[in-house]
Amino acid sequence: MTDRVRIAAAQINSQFMKNEHNLNKIQAASRQAKEKGADLVVFPECALTGYSFDSREEAVSCAETVPGPATDSAASLCQELNLYVIFGLLEQDEGKLFNTAVLAGPQGLTWKYRKNHVPFQGVDRFVNPGDGPFRVYQVPIGNIGIQICYDIFFPESARVHALLGADIITLPTSFATKGVCDRAAPIITARAIENKVHVLSCNRVGVEGDYPFCGLSKIVDPMGITLAEASPDREEIICAELSLEESRQKRITHRPGEWEIDRMKDRRPELYGRIVQA
Repeated sequence: MTDRVRIAAAQINSQFMKNEHNLNKIQAASRQAKEKGADLVVFPECALTGYSFDSREEAVSCAETVPGPATDSAASLCQELNLYVIFGLLEQDEGKLFNTAVLAGPQGLTWKYRKNHVPFQGVDRFVNPGDGPFRVYQVPIGNIGIQICYDIFFPESARVHALLGADIITLPTSFATKGVCDRAAPIITARAIENKVHVLSCNRVGVEGDYPFCGLSKIVDPMGITLAEASPDREEIICAELSLEESRQKRITHRPGEWEIDRMKDRRPELYGRIVQA
């Protein structure tokens, strides 16, 4: 496994309920990211379908199975380009509806994650909560954790990913309005710092109904430094090269033997039991 990888966030304007159009846009942006040298490109939450649905029935009409047509197409493209792609969609499975992100790569469709923390807004009013734990997906370009939008506001999510060995936490989002983006920005940075892990958030732009999506996708390193950040209103691809070792070496040494910290080893889990009580 290589130490240096190049990752990208593709900040796009998905068209509401136009899966084929959006899939073509995902494919085109994936090719552009590859031309920029990316090993991994991340797209927004519900990039395939749009987000601001008014009913479960409307949302189900755009939902796909996983695997299904869109993921099969993405997997074929990843095999062609030798690229990893993460994008969001609505997934239907045995009468249930999930807000899902999929990870495809040169080996085909690799993993899927169903959003665990579900707010009462947009399509999330009508989806089922995720039915599985947070996981880390081990691929040749690193150990990848996937969260979706609202998940990042729960610090336990990123901590679990860090304890499982994530090198990169990816966060497809549909953050709408500048106020939400302003609140999310320091939280994304904090998750990187407190877990000493790279975090990539990919938001979208454009407007759906009353939802003005505000971009500002960004890539943050394990010390909280922003490596790349997108505009608030343009479609664009941002990239950054990073070292996996920076995430794996948790100990921070300012003065050897005098000033050293390790946010994993210095934890006191025996004191945190209240966190996991319902």
